[in-house]
Amino acid sequence: MMRTIRSMARLAVLLLLPVLIESVFSISFFLPVNSRKCLREEIHKDVLVTGEYEISEQANTKTNLKITDSSSHTLYSKEDATKGKFAFTTEDYDMFEVCFESKSPLGTGRVPDQLVNLDMKHGVEAKNYEEIAKVEKLKPLEVELRRLEDLSESIVNDFAYMKKREEEMRDTNESTNTRVLYFSIFSMCCLIGLATWQVFYLRRFFKAKKLIE
Repeated sequence: MMRTIRSMARLAVLLLLPVLIESVFSISFFLPVNSRKCLREEIHKDVLVTGEYEISEQANTKTNLKITDSSSHTLYSKEDATKGKFAFTTEDYDMFEVCFESKSPLGTGRVPDQLVNLDMKHGVEAKNYEEIAKVEKLKPLEVELRRLEDLSESIVNDFAYMKKREEEMRDTNESTNTRVLYFSIFSMCCLIGLATWQVFYLRRFFKAKKLIE
């Protein structure tokens, strides 16, 4: 029985592995002096986001890290950042921006670029299941099943959100089509009214000039 459960757990992990990979964001890049680089990512509501960063040190150079949402609310900020971790929980589906800004009084061209390593995780991958296992005294198989349960819930929430967005887009399209139809009818009525007015105006004008009876 235990062997069957383990096989099912492994199979589920393999099937859900592509989704699991998408929740991990890791990147390395060079940051020139006196420049600013930002990374953006869309994340769903009520999702735990954790990250770890490391910036190579340069003399006379100060690098600031700032994480904000689309409303410019600061979720994490660190001046003169070199190495550290951050964590926050999203309050709504939004576009989040991670910005690194390098400042140096020496100016560009005189200081080498800094190497920035950023590793972000969100959702299931951001949870510390080892700590959960210690607190709740779970067995390895129970921990794996808990992970699969959370991952399945995350996938269901993603599908629910996609369905909601599809409904919103459909409602928007229907509303737009209705407005276009009403505008077309209004335009036709205006053209018919204008043509009728032109006919009566020209007839009255020709009568005034005694060109017609």
